[in-house]
Amino acid sequence: MIIQKNISLKSFNTFGIDVCAKHFLSVNNIADLKKVLKSQIYPDKFILGGGSNMLLTKDIEKLVLHINLKGIEVISKTDTSVFVKANAGENWHEFVIWCIEQNFGGIENLSLIPGNVGTAPIQNIGAYGVELKDVFESCEALHIASGEIKTFTKEDCQFDYRNSVFKNELKGQYIILNVAFKLTTQNHTIKTSYGAISNELENQNITKPTIKDVSNAVIAIRSSKLPDPKEIGNSGSFFKNPIISVTQFEKLKHNFPDIPSYTISNELVKVPAGWLIEHAGFKGKTFGDYGVHKNQALVLVNYGNANGGDILNLSKLIQLTIKRIFDINLEAEVNIF
Repeated sequence: MIIQKNISLKSFNTFGIDVCAKHFLSVNNIADLKKVLKSQIYPDKFILGGGSNMLLTKDIEKLVLHINLKGIEVISKTDTSVFVKANAGENWHEFVIWCIEQNFGGIENLSLIPGNVGTAPIQNIGAYGVELKDVFESCEALHIASGEIKTFTKEDCQFDYRNSVFKNELKGQYIILNVAFKLTTQNHTIKTSYGAISNELENQNITKPTIKDVSNAVIAIRSSKLPDPKEIGNSGSFFKNPIISVTQFEKLKHNFPDIPSYTISNELVKVPAGWLIEHAGFKGKTFGDYGVHKNQALVLVNYGNANGGDILNLSKLIQLTIKRIFDINLEAEVNIF
């Protein structure tokens, strides 16, 4: 267990922000994790997973613990379903592909989402009509203060739209060690109605899609709309899609007849944040070394050497503009440090 000093975190966050960790440790097993958490030499710790859902705005004086726990295990299997456990440090997309190769269905719509397995429940990641909670069985998490390991059920996690108990009352209290999923082994539920999946499958002349076909379609769509973080620094969707009342939406529709929506309930609708940002004039706009992506207005990008403060200020400008034009409060999906 070697603690490094003055390590650049540029390669550890998908925005590619070059901030410095005063002390850094990549944790490969639970024993080392427990040991370092008890250390009084470094009383303050900063937990780092895949670095895909964060914007770093300053150097980190705390001990940065990079959670690098690896391993995938089939817990049990029946004729129709399987329980799979993946450790927190596994790359999410690689885990999805592994499941598809085993013919385990349920997460194919979540292909190509950046980040690691351990951070997926915190955000309740979702895309193309599927959310993590739809396949989530449980997770084990280490209580930072006591060192005790607790199992969290779906109910314990209090999942909501891009939200969970780990972003609220338990924020900063636990480190997720692994996640267990319940997936299907046959008679998979194929979800193609959300977004452009059905159009993509039609373009490929696929009429009876498999889970692999759906995954390939999602990968093709995301690749065409979203920049690869290895090429252009970004954290995927920076903002949540706002949920507003039907009454407010009807007022908006009077002034903006083309505004799209997705029904949540009889009282609530979801409005695409990307549409709002694009129609506020930000899509493709650049501000020196940073800006808004040309193909997807939801994505803020670092074209080279922007700092976190630059991107944070741009996000605030977008929020103020959306509030002024549409009277909607845009909430950041990305965690800001």
